[in-house]
Amino acid sequence: LWDTAAEYLVKYGFQVLGGLIILFIGIKLANWAAGLFVKFGEKKKFDITLTKFVANIIRVSILIFVVLMSLEKFGVTINPLIAAASAAIFGASFAIQAPLSNYAAGLSVILTRPFHVGDTIKIKGFAGIVEEVKLPNTVLVTEDGEKITIPNKEVVGEVLFNSAHNSVVEKSIGIGYGDDPQKAANVI
Repeated sequence: LWDTAAEYLVKYGFQVLGGLIILFIGIKLANWAAGLFVKFGEKKKFDITLTKFVANIIRVSILIFVVLMSLEKFGVTINPLIAAASAAIFGASFAIQAPLSNYAAGLSVILTRPFHVGDTIKIKGFAGIVEEVKLPNTVLVTEDGEKITIPNKEVVGEVLFNSAHNSVVEKSIGIGYGDDPQKAANVI
């Protein structure tokens, strides 16, 4: 048993070690490249949402490439995996059609830029300051600090009120018929 374990360790140990090293370096490289792009975007004053979106695409692309390289070092043949993944994605695309519409709408929101992070918007009866625009959803923060997450398919094609950085607050306050309206306005 010891001889067999030693034989496998010598025979496959360097392949496993090489695969782990490639995986570790690849993760570090992906995070570094994404961070570098974010810094570049901030320096050039790109839109923060678009910058984060492209940085995530860079990170995921590098990670996919690194995982495929490390799997090959572990002795896994990649071609059948790619074929199986393609078939699974094709079949799953019918099952996850609704969430995918959020991602497509999110891409439309990111590319057309109807609003930016920090803008005050009102959509579908909800109002708040845009905190973050992701592919699947847009996150608003109300004046009370509540977070509202709106799926992007609900954002695209809707009437959108964008007051940029300023917001007009409308309130309705009732007073009695016998009260002085000017005095009420002064109190307000």
